[in-house]
Amino acid sequence: MTKRVLIAGFKHETNTFSKLPTDMAAYKARTYYRDDEVARKMRGTATEIGAALDAAEKHGWSIRHPIYANATPSGKVTKDMHDHVTQVIVDALKSDGPFDGILLCLHGAMVCEHDEDGEGRLLQSVRDVAGPDVPLAMTLDLHANVTDRTADLCDIVISYRTYPHIDQYEIATQACDLLARTMAGEIHPKVHVRRREMLDGADHGRTTSPGPMTEALATLDKLLKETPGTYAGSINAGFPWVDIHDTGPTCIVTGEGDNPAHGKIAEQVMDQIWRDRNKLTINLLRIDDAMARVKAALAQGVQAPIVLADYADNPGGGGYGDATKLLGAMIEADLPDAAFGTIYDPEAALACRNAGLGTTFRLELGGKVDPAVQGGPLSLMGTVTAITDGTFAMEGPMTRGTRVDMGPAAVFSVGRLDIVVASARYQNYDKMFFKSVGIDPEKRKVLGVKSAHHFRAAYGPIASQIIVVDDGGGVTSRNYKDLDYKNVRRPVFPLDMD
Repeated sequence: MTKRVLIAGFKHETNTFSKLPTDMAAYKARTYYRDDEVARKMRGTATEIGAALDAAEKHGWSIRHPIYANATPSGKVTKDMHDHVTQVIVDALKSDGPFDGILLCLHGAMVCEHDEDGEGRLLQSVRDVAGPDVPLAMTLDLHANVTDRTADLCDIVISYRTYPHIDQYEIATQACDLLARTMAGEIHPKVHVRRREMLDGADHGRTTSPGPMTEALATLDKLLKETPGTYAGSINAGFPWVDIHDTGPTCIVTGEGDNPAHGKIAEQVMDQIWRDRNKLTINLLRIDDAMARVKAALAQGVQAPIVLADYADNPGGGGYGDATKLLGAMIEADLPDAAFGTIYDPEAALACRNAGLGTTFRLELGGKVDPAVQGGPLSLMGTVTAITDGTFAMEGPMTRGTRVDMGPAAVFSVGRLDIVVASARYQNYDKMFFKSVGIDPEKRKVLGVKSAHHFRAAYGPIASQIIVVDDGGGVTSRNYKDLDYKNVRRPVFPLDMD
């Protein structure tokens, strides 16, 4: 008999220190698809939804996909927005049910105005309609803050295992295969989750080099292999810029029935993550030190690009994307053949468009969302060297094929530096953020990107060296003690310990 499966996505990585609300406009600025549009836009992409659509064909499912919504990380999701998406999914369950199974593609770090556990609240609403016996599988981001409520409401939970997140398709495929086996009655999975008193852990989940995360995953896989009845294991590094009780890393094991041995696996892995809590694989530099290193490398005649990453103002973690400290330093240093992308400033993008291609004028750029935190605008004399509509498809390896709309965009050239100005907030983790405006990143000597780590997927292979900058002041800075935590459980590492 054909199985009927509901597939939906509602994703957000909430930074509770951001002043930007996450409402309907925030979702429509990035991704908000309904009904048939979901398949039309997402089929063929290297995403969870893309994988779920392919899995439905493989398993012969009859599917309903009422919504896929994904906003750029920012402040709390508004009650209206959360209620809206929840109602869309609930309505589909009621009008088109019953379903044999449910797959939800979530993030795991959503905080709402009315509930600090956005995923848990959504899952409870789904369970209230679908009932306790319909198999429910969930995929999560590696940086999820997984609550006990969330884990208890699911039969299958699997998170990405790579950072940068280049395995979204594979993780969702695994979740779908387990969901198929559950609906067939072959397996009866249960989710076990464990945590420690930590805001951040496992080297923030970095897997681009050997370190705490890769070692913890190796331990997890060894224990899974040795323990009967295990189906999947995940390590979530946590998302530390969230001031809620359960912020922090977790280990999740999905296995057959309520087997205490599966919870013990998660405990052992979390013990290792706790022991390795001070081990890091990257060194964050202040801007002055970063500029000195760049100049030294250029003096030695480096050929491939030097990549400067703005860690403290990462839009992929809720940063505003318009901080000017690193950009200002690059301009002052007069770095040769350099490019910076992107800086979020819809006013400046419009000013460039109105001025016209080839026009030289003075532009007030960046630093407008929260000048007290990010630094005020830079007053720059430069030339408009490109104007585009800001749309393109990502080439990968992360989320290959996904459409991006930066809104009206321009290149504003100041001296030897080309600055990509965008009307929407995006983390730069794909070369198309440069290529779409006519900049070939592989031919530049210096690249500045608004990103903490995802940029490594696209730019790591072409970089001569990577320099990560955290001068503080941004809402994604690793200087956690500078942030005003009020709700997280205490004591907690690193606020009170080590």
